[in-house]
Amino acid sequence: METIHHPNWLLFARTSSDRSDSPRVIAYINICLSSFCFSLCNDIINHRDILLISFLNDHVCYYIINIYSDSSHMAFKYLKDTEVNIDNILIMTGDFNIRDSLWDISFPHHSSISDDLLIIVDSFNLALLTPTNPCPTRYSDTAGEANLVINLIFLQYGSSELNQHSIHPDSCLSSNYTPLTITILIADEIVSTSKLSIPQNSKQETAFVKEVILNFKNLDMSNIINKNNLENTIKHLKV
Repeated sequence: METIHHPNWLLFARTSSDRSDSPRVIAYINICLSSFCFSLCNDIINHRDILLISFLNDHVCYYIINIYSDSSHMAFKYLKDTEVNIDNILIMTGDFNIRDSLWDISFPHHSSISDDLLIIVDSFNLALLTPTNPCPTRYSDTAGEANLVINLIFLQYGSSELNQHSIHPDSCLSSNYTPLTITILIADEIVSTSKLSIPQNSKQETAFVKEVILNFKNLDMSNIINKNNLENTIKHLKV
């Protein structure tokens, strides 16, 4: 799996020596938030499609879960089989790869896979966020194929931010995905900044995000047949 590194962003990704078990989900956190002591929790959840990250806020440990669900929904099966019990999950988000009328008003059917997802969501004390401006989160490049709502956000049940988020208007960042934006309130703390940091909501930040997406889209995977080729590709990757 190719990953892009940048001095202003902390990269969180599970490592594996087995290519068939390489991670399919990663996370970037801006270094200006480093004082919250973000940490990858592979000791709690160790799966290629699930990323569990902890952080400290006002001396309390919270968790963020990022999930990719493939066509076989292996991530859900893992969570059900392991019966992971985690308190203080603040947010769970990702590509859940499920079409359902529960979150897509243009889709008339209900999926049994959604029931499994909602059981997991309930066990984590989370609730589905409904955007203030409902629209697809993945746009098809193929004429005649429907646009989808499969990228979802679940937030801690009872949070005042529930159903207050919106779909980001700058959908030109990608032809396939619509970026989501949500503000999560956290306790005031002194957060050290760096002279290398990119100002939030600035043109520089927008340019960096666009460059990251472009690099992902243009990756040549045809020659990555062993570890040496993979490392060489990463070495010459430009951001």
